[in-house]
Order: sequence, then structure tokens, then C-alpha cells
Amino acid sequence: MRFMIMVRANADTEAGVFPPDVDRLMADMAAYHEELARAGVLLDASGLQPSSAGWRVQWDGGHQRVVDGPYAESKELVAGYTLIQVRSRDEALEWSRRFPNPMGDGRAAEIEVRQLYELEDFEQRAVHGAGRFRALGTL
Repeated sequence: MRFMIMVRANADTEAGVFPPDVDRLMADMAAYHEELARAGVLLDASGLQPSSAGWRVQWDGGHQRVVDGPYAESKELVAGYTLIQVRSRDEALEWSRRFPNPMGDGRAAEIEVRQLYELEDFEQRAVHGAGRFRALGTL
């Protein structure tokens, strides 16, 4: 079972401003991710640059358009992520409870945890084309 732990953005992350105790925060995050790696559950992790450096591709009525960032609602954005593979939802919950405060001690922060679909979820529903993804090794 794979889970993504997403760090919610805020006004500071969207402005590219690091917390005042960024050295301690980086040390805490490194220790956490080293622990995940030692347990064999870490798949990937990274911070994301502000949305002002990105874009969205939107589809509406058969038309596609590209919209450059930044975006108004920072609380709906992701500032970073950690991708883990564990045996159960309970194990993912335990790892997420150990996640260091991503904005620094004493500051408001939020992470969201979501389970990823696995290829088997689509194969069980006989979704056409699922075998092509198995060949790619992407799900």
C-alpha cells in the first residue's frame, strides 16, 4: 500500500520564505526521512517550489488552456510530499503522526495523507488498458 503525505502550503511557502528555524527543521525532516529509509518504506520525498514557478493545464468543453501560477488559495496547494509504501493504513497513520511540523515548531501547519491507487484496483474493475500500465511499471 502506497500513501502520499502532502504538506499543505501557506502564505510563506508560496512566497518562498523559509521558517526562521530552517536549519533545525531540515535536521528534523532529514532524521524522519532517514528513519523511513531504514524501515524500508520511503519511496520519495521533496519540497515543491511556490506555485508562481508552475502552471496548470485545464480542460473545459473540449478546449485546453495553460494557466500560469501563482494561485490565490494557498491552503489548497501542496508545498511538499513524502511517498511511502507500507503494509497497512494503520502503519501509514503511525508514520504520519511522527512527521515533524513542516513549518517549524510552534507554527500552524497541516499535512494530508492519501492512499494511492494500485494497478490491482483497476484490474479488479476490468478497466480496459490496465495491462498497458503494468507493462510500463508506473502504477
